[in-house]
Amino acid sequence: MPSPYVTLAVVVLLFAVAVVLVRIARALVHRLLEGLEGLSPERRAEIHMRGRSLVNGLAFLVYALATAASVSIGLSEFGLGSGTWNLRTLGTWFLRHGVNVIAIVLGATFVVRVASVAIAHFQHRMARDAETTDLEWQRRASTVSSLLMNLVRTSVGFLAILMLLRELSFDVVPLLTGAGIAGLAIGFGAQNLVRDVIAGFFIILEDQIRVGDSARINGVSGGVEQINLRTVVLRDDQGAVQVFPNGAITSLANLSKHFSFATVEVRVAYTENLDRVIGSLAEIGAAMRDDPNWEPFILAPLEIGGVESIADGAATVRAKFKTTPLLQGKVANELRKRVLSGFVRRGIRPYGSVN
Repeated sequence: MPSPYVTLAVVVLLFAVAVVLVRIARALVHRLLEGLEGLSPERRAEIHMRGRSLVNGLAFLVYALATAASVSIGLSEFGLGSGTWNLRTLGTWFLRHGVNVIAIVLGATFVVRVASVAIAHFQHRMARDAETTDLEWQRRASTVSSLLMNLVRTSVGFLAILMLLRELSFDVVPLLTGAGIAGLAIGFGAQNLVRDVIAGFFIILEDQIRVGDSARINGVSGGVEQINLRTVVLRDDQGAVQVFPNGAITSLANLSKHFSFATVEVRVAYTENLDRVIGSLAEIGAAMRDDPNWEPFILAPLEIGGVESIADGAATVRAKFKTTPLLQGKVANELRKRVLSGFVRRGIRPYGSVN
């Protein structure tokens, strides 16, 4: 019987050879893929992804063989099956368990590949139904697909490992019991984390907000800088970074989805002719919309809501432009400037300020 040190050296050698083989395979695949020419960026990315999947599958197979060989050597070291390790015994074990092991590995691989194709089809359907080529939507669809794929890999891998351990005559009941207790403890201790992750998943899935959007979260307005599974990062008007756990978001308003409104409020004295004020606003709005520099950003004629309020010796008239997303501030500033200059030319005196 070989000494334990020799057995340990053989096991280390087996895994060292496995590591070398995996690295050689990865280098060969990488070199082969880098030599491909005449491919579009999308096609090249797809081929690289499939190459990584192939290398990962090969690495799993090599490490599994090294593990199986190490287990066999370890059993022999402890005297289990001593003197009976021959081709006949090996053939009997293979017929009883080896075929099942191969079937489990191949079945798990097949399930993961089928799930990959189904999730890719789901991602394509989401992009097609959205009828948009927006980069943020594509990134969001890719994020959701990646989450689903990781969930499938983890679930299938866990079940496959349990089945393999059972084929190798390991008792999986204590393992399942321990995993259940640990999962229950983690679930009680990290329920807020789980709540945040689930809420973040639906924020991404439902496309509620995007990176770069202008949003108001729990009463705080600003630009969205990051959308993670656990948190949303918002930079407010003062430049402060606001971090909101997804599970704690009770009020969310997207101020820049599809279109925005550039709103301007004009206060004039009671003595002014309001019909003349409203007519002047309509003329100023029409002139601004016809301006080639602003026409691409204005989606509809100026909407004048009439007199919104009467207080403190002034009447407030509100007007708004429907604009492309995130440009409402610039359009509103330009409209205020034109309103002031237009009122001066027409002899209309604003009361106080133009908001």
